[in-house]
This record gives sequence, C-alpha cells and structure tokens, in this order.
Amino acid sequence: MIYFLLYLFIEVFVSVNIASVIGPIWTFVEIIASAMLGFFILARFQYKSSEYLMALARKEITIEEFESLNLYTLLGAFLLIIPGFFTDIIGILLQFGVFAKFFASKILHLRKKPPKDEGDDNVIDVEIIER
Repeated sequence: MIYFLLYLFIEVFVSVNIASVIGPIWTFVEIIASAMLGFFILARFQYKSSEYLMALARKEITIEEFESLNLYTLLGAFLLIIPGFFTDIIGILLQFGVFAKFFASKILHLRKKPPKDEGDDNVIDVEIIER
C-alpha cells in the first residue's frame, strides 16, 4: 500500500509540474500521443519478441533476460497507455534494451536462489533397482 501511495505522489507531483510548464493543450496531446505509442508497441510486440529470440539464439542474453526483456517491453507499453508523465517516462525507458537489461539484472539479482548443497564431488550417488 505504501508503494502505491508513493507512486501516486510521484505521478501527481511530476504531472502537475510538467503540465504547468507546457500547458493544458500540450498535456492533452502528450497523453493521446503516449497512449497511441503504447498501442503501437503492443501491436508490434511480436517483432520485438523475435528480436530478443534471435539474441537468445546468438547467446547474447540468457533465458531469464529473454523473459524479463519481453516482460519489460509489455510493461513499458502498458505504462505508456496509462495517463501520466511519470509512467510515460518509465514506459519509454523500458523500451530501450539497455534500461530493460539494467532493470532485469537488478530484479534477477534480488531473486537469485542460494546454491544447493551438492555434497562431496568425489561421491557418486547410485540407485539400484532390483527386478
């Protein structure tokens, strides 16, 4: 709940400050243009996804990064559709591979599981099945 309230505060603060500088007409134009851009990105998502798939095939990214980059492309498109300057800024940043990889590495780094205790390397586990 606290994160949602923090988001609302930042969104309102950024939107009011930018809207007061550019005026109501340009604010309206920005809201419509960013929503159209978000829908355009969603419509072309298959091409972006295939680009990431080719990078995965060339072993430039891992499977986790592939999943995260696709997720961040979709998330960025949805953020562009939502009215507000802060969400638009984050949505645009998520469309660039560098920022998406940065966010993905930070999220994946936090979610890494501790390594399993694999025991002694000199011991071979064998299971005998009698018939």
